[in-house]
Amino acid sequence: MTQNMLKMGMVGGGSGAFIGYIHRLAARLDGQIELVCGAFSRDADNCRQTGASLGLDPSRCYADYNTMMSAEAALPAEQRMDFVVIVTPNHVHFPVAKAALEAGFHVLSDKPATLNLQEAKDLAQIVEKSGLSYGLTHTYLGYPLVSAARQIIADGGIGKVRKVFAEYIQGWLAEPIDNKQADWRTDPARSGASGCMGDIGTHAHNLVEYVTGKTMTHVAADLTIFVDGRRLDDDGSALFRMEDGVKGTLSASQVCVGKENSLSFRIYGEKGGLEWYQEEPNTLIRTYLDKPTEIIRSANGYLPDSVQAQYRTPAGHPEGYIEAFANIYLEFAEAVRTEGGVKAGMESALRGMAFVEALVDSSNNNSAWTEIKL
Repeated sequence: MTQNMLKMGMVGGGSGAFIGYIHRLAARLDGQIELVCGAFSRDADNCRQTGASLGLDPSRCYADYNTMMSAEAALPAEQRMDFVVIVTPNHVHFPVAKAALEAGFHVLSDKPATLNLQEAKDLAQIVEKSGLSYGLTHTYLGYPLVSAARQIIADGGIGKVRKVFAEYIQGWLAEPIDNKQADWRTDPARSGASGCMGDIGTHAHNLVEYVTGKTMTHVAADLTIFVDGRRLDDDGSALFRMEDGVKGTLSASQVCVGKENSLSFRIYGEKGGLEWYQEEPNTLIRTYLDKPTEIIRSANGYLPDSVQAQYRTPAGHPEGYIEAFANIYLEFAEAVRTEGGVKAGMESALRGMAFVEALVDSSNNNSAWTEIKL
């Protein structure tokens, strides 16, 4: 344990919750963060058992998040948690974040930030008033070659951006499925106004805005429910417009049989292009007008220092999802210590919810072009 280790509390992530386990792995990977408490489940036995399996003090495994906030705030500064991570279904994100910020704790939340845009606007005011750090775990921004692509574009390496293609394709909901993960994601009361697009389309949206450095302004969307009886979209496609005349398409689906987590972008400018595929995250493809295609590989010396700093192992030792998640945690830890910003903070939270709202409005209006309004 390092002297400057940050203390983390967790809401959600009890036994049977996939993403809580991933968060805990990522948080402890670099020895900067220690899990000290949690309200892991509404089920008291699950909460106690989860805490015991993690070696936590039973007195700091709380029955609910409100009790956790007040009890932790009452502890001496050197003992209480520094920040809380939220790994619950979407409808709980806002009340937990609000309670944490008002109790004086920094917040790192799974995306989306809230159930809807109005909640995101309310949360933005709370964050601003608190002066505390707020971050979203848009995990894919933690891949080093995503940062490399952003840097190439910012440096003018492909010229003025013209065309963007973004996809996030899965197949796990291709038929009716009854499990904890599917249950809340297909429930409007817990997931929000969109299913597939809200769950994974927002990752593609966030990724292309980050890499291009451009804001998406309008969408023309077509959301579909393919599986009978489902209440939220399990597939969607959209044309989109960005600043400076950039045009693109974004597709997300959870009914493409055989696909796993096929997130990708292809971005083309006046002088070249860039391609990146999440399932092959250690390769970035760069194309030119007048030169052969270039294959950029992870952790090599030709990468900028800012990108190199995100790797933990030498070239040829593949790093992936957990390491990308850990980079998000490292960035957030630095923000907490220095009162700095994060790649995906409150602005990303607002933009993500505005994107979803515009998609739903467009699809309900015969795919009419719809402005993304904050």
